[in-house]
Amino acid sequence: MLQQATYASPLGPMVLLGDEEALWGVWFADQQYFGANFALDQVPVGDNASLQAAQDWLTAYFAGEERPRPALHFSGTPYRQAVQQALTQIPRGATVTYQQLAATVAATLGHKTAARAIGGAVGHNPLSVIVPCHRVVGTDGSLTGYAGGLARKQALLALEGARE
Repeated sequence: MLQQATYASPLGPMVLLGDEEALWGVWFADQQYFGANFALDQVPVGDNASLQAAQDWLTAYFAGEERPRPALHFSGTPYRQAVQQALTQIPRGATVTYQQLAATVAATLGHKTAARAIGGAVGHNPLSVIVPCHRVVGTDGSLTGYAGGLARKQALLALEGARE
């Protein structure tokens, strides 16, 4: 059974969604695409293993520590799931361009994909911060397209040492 919890991050409140097995969603409370396709108003507040693991991970992350991610449930189309998986391979403190991510996903799927399609999938990432969509930048290195807002993207990259 899915449950939700609120996490007080240094960048604003976050809503976590998960069942006993895995985390399904992490959103800043005011971000674009908040809640994805989940009817959060019908999901009870709770405290299960995946929500606790996510809170522990986020606390360590914001303290500058690196640790293994909690169990994740990738959702959406197979294409979006492939993008989510590729995002988890971007190391802390590194960035990739939408074009580089498109090449990675294309190699995984066995067919071409456009940077624009990647942008849509990255923007709809339902597992903000834990699946690091903030590490994707424009071809020229510019900060573009973060559903949580560019100020948060910049803050997350600075926390990781990618941008000072």
